[in-house]
Amino acid sequence: MAPCDEGGWRRLVPFAGLSATYFAHIGFFNPYLSLWLKAQGLPIVVISLLASVQSLTRVFAPYAWGALSDHTGERVKLLRIGAAMALVASAGLWITGGAWWIAFVLLLLFTNTSSMMSLTEAAMAHLVAGDWGRYGRIRLWGSAGFMVTVFLAGAWFERFGMGAFPGWTALSLLGVVLCTWWLPNARETPVHGHAPREPIAPALRRPVVRWFFASLFFHVMAHFSVYGFFSLYLDALGYSKTMIGVLWAVSVLVEIAWFYTQGRVMRRLPIEQWLLVCAVATVARMGITAGLAGWLAALFVAQVLHALTFAAHHTCCIAMVTRHFPGRMRGRGQALFTVIGYGFGGVLGVLAGGAIASAWGFEVMFGAAGLLGLVATACAWRVRQLAAAEPDSA
Repeated sequence: MAPCDEGGWRRLVPFAGLSATYFAHIGFFNPYLSLWLKAQGLPIVVISLLASVQSLTRVFAPYAWGALSDHTGERVKLLRIGAAMALVASAGLWITGGAWWIAFVLLLLFTNTSSMMSLTEAAMAHLVAGDWGRYGRIRLWGSAGFMVTVFLAGAWFERFGMGAFPGWTALSLLGVVLCTWWLPNARETPVHGHAPREPIAPALRRPVVRWFFASLFFHVMAHFSVYGFFSLYLDALGYSKTMIGVLWAVSVLVEIAWFYTQGRVMRRLPIEQWLLVCAVATVARMGITAGLAGWLAALFVAQVLHALTFAAHHTCCIAMVTRHFPGRMRGRGQALFTVIGYGFGGVLGVLAGGAIASAWGFEVMFGAAGLLGLVATACAWRVRQLAAAEPDSA
């Protein structure tokens, strides 16, 4: 794929469509999966184990798909295959088979969807050629898709119950499949079997890269208190499913606003400084959610911080991965971002969160997430120090 030129926007519009449909799927699936599992009569410990399946697949699937895409150059074809297989796997949600059957279906589903955005981000990062304002204006369509379904699904489930959850899954994944076929069938030059493979180990040996991945790990691990348990927490506090959807939608609205304006805003600070700001905001967000969740206005403030704790942090991570894993390492670098943050960090975050919530309640769990945010802050501070000391790494 060639970098963006005067016709670049035309090539990027299908990526905006894919982002919109993929996150429309995520927008109802992730917030309401725990409530659907609860409606199946499952206890919170089992729910946390099933919710961790997505993170478990992110430990192995993204790197495998990313390495394959680096080797073949067929990122678009792999996206189409993964989307179609996920749609087929989702049919299993209609079958009543207990916790083990649900775990099997989710394993198949997430193995195919968990790598989709790393493949898409690798292709998009190449096309935008470092123009993070352009990247943000594409990525905001994903946030818009998320907001639409989190709000509509919340209202639907409030009125009709959780029984249609499998139908929502199939319909949203069908949209993803259609958008993968809208993508331009472009490919990069494949790495043939006899060609030397660009090694990734030298990049991983750099201290700034290792501390970046450490910050990513703790930052995302803290956020799985939100991703895995926020809806259950609000439900336990007596908030309606409609209000749960509204609170999720607020976070996505500020996410959209951030992505739209980030081209101007992010130029004011180095990327490493933004990484630190995002980590500090995470500590504040988790602390507010832990201590003031009974006050609706405080929850709105916490959700507004999503602009920093997710949107700005996500762009910082994509920028740093692009910087430190250029060229034919890009697919593996994006996969490592997913594996370390949303794979290992996600598995431990959901499992630990479920155990803490079961033993001591959701307030303590969100307080523990705030402590993880402090560790992420310390790691981000170290990244900033290393970048200042080694200008070539910044």
